[in-house]
Amino acid sequence: MTVQPVTTTRNLTADRSWLASLHGTSDVDSITLDMSTFVSGTHYVPSTDTDIPYSRFLSGIPVGKITASGLYGLYNTGAADGRQTLAGFVFAEVLFAPTQTKVPAALLWHGSVRTAKLPIAVAAVAPSATCQIRFV
Repeated sequence: MTVQPVTTTRNLTADRSWLASLHGTSDVDSITLDMSTFVSGTHYVPSTDTDIPYSRFLSGIPVGKITASGLYGLYNTGAADGRQTLAGFVFAEVLFAPTQTKVPAALLWHGSVRTAKLPIAVAAVAPSATCQIRFV
């Protein structure tokens, strides 16, 4: 029996049409997402590929920082754990294993966002000391 390596290439095109400008895109922060706060099929695309079984977290998802853990979860104005304060938006799509509970990501905290192009609806909020987003 001979074992031959197999190489597969996939190209994914990130949808960043929600960015109104490139301003702030060179100053993203590294964050860790708490996947228990996100919904499969809404905030990320679950894996259906048996060759490369990675789910894909969407760019443009709004997040807030969970006070107790320091992780980031889905921005939610009704939350009481820190996520009620917008920290920014997930800048780039992220591939992750479906069983991962914590996923590294990049946070856009400064820049311009087209609200009509975001993957989920977000009401414009006033800029703060930690989130300087301009909504257009």
